[in-house]
Amino acid sequence: MSCVLNKVKIWPFNESALIVQLGDDLNPIVHQKILHFVTLLEDTPFVGFIECVPAYLNVTVYYDPYTVYESQPFHITPVSPFEIVKTYINGLLHKLNDDRKIFIGQKVVIPVLYGSDYGPDLEYVANYHNLSIEDVIRIHTEKEYLVYMLGFAPGFPFIGGMSKQIATPRKNTPRLTIAPGSVGIAGAQTGVYPLATPGGWQIIGRTPIDLFLPDQVPPSLLKAGDTIQFVSISLEEYRQYRRGGKENE
Repeated sequence: MSCVLNKVKIWPFNESALIVQLGDDLNPIVHQKILHFVTLLEDTPFVGFIECVPAYLNVTVYYDPYTVYESQPFHITPVSPFEIVKTYINGLLHKLNDDRKIFIGQKVVIPVLYGSDYGPDLEYVANYHNLSIEDVIRIHTEKEYLVYMLGFAPGFPFIGGMSKQIATPRKNTPRLTIAPGSVGIAGAQTGVYPLATPGGWQIIGRTPIDLFLPDQVPPSLLKAGDTIQFVSISLEEYRQYRRGGKENE
């Protein structure tokens, strides 16, 4: 059995869903396996499949248990819907070894106005690490990031790969409202709030582009597998983006 299958764990989530864990460590290799598995399942779904939701290390597969059970041939000894779906998924998992397809998402440049009222926690992050504000901005913008998953709020990207030099714990007391477009740090993660929501991330800046696009399908600028490059902009550039309708450029 391959190393891929050796690391896979499958267990029930509830009576109409199961979880497929494809790795133990957050890294791009496991992320590729997740994207590949999701594509295989969506392209060749089993009878009763509803949807699958990818996360950092696993995929939750939702199904209609009655439809799954009824799809079983009469001459086969009855088994639970969970076991039927698990058997089907195990068959798909073997294809992860045969097809080495690499999934490359889009590259998205996200302009950010760092500091001041737009990034009220930037100074705190700098002081926490004995760095200058300029150092924090430089470190945050000097590399590309991978979008591992969307969640928490519509279009909210969970982004991996941030430097440990600026990794900062969440706030002890979350804010009741964080403005849309706010760029934050929570531990070793960075992310962007697409909507006004409560949150405890350290806010270091704000982007003028819209991540949640309710009139589009899918309604999100980003998706799992995309790469992000943050770019520092001035207040005037920020205002130009908002005035000029450059949100999707």
